Amino acid sequence: QVQLVESGGGFVQAGGSLRLSCAASGRTFSNYRMGWFRQAPGKEREFVAAISRSGGSTYYADSVKGRFTISRDNAKNTVHLQMNSLKPEDTAVYYCAARSIYSTNYYSAAEYNAWGQGTQVTVSS
Repeated sequence: QVQLVESGGGFVQAGGSLRLSCAASGRTFSNYRMGWFRQAPGKEREFVAAISRSGGSTYYADSVKGRFTISRDNAKNTVHLQMNSLKPEDTAVYYCAARSIYSTNYYSAAEYNAWGQGTQVTVSS
């Protein structure tokens, strides 16, 4: 099983930017399709973005499309989430996730079999 550790969260004003990173270890990183999810207090975990094994395909939730960019570096076993034009509603704990099985349901948390511990992102108005 791959192990995942997120970093890069923090406190930022609305309109600002943050870059989240997720470092993977334990298995061949390039075998995993990766995703970012987030969970705000009192809400369910929701899909943010996903990326294919090669990085050639990316997918985004409508709420972040045009503002967030997911990328990966298979040589460094990392995946990133660049977040621009942040809004207060982006405030949440952000989780990195990995899945080893191909599925078109990249937006479903149930499809992912490894998770990081999460990193807090707080956007003030």
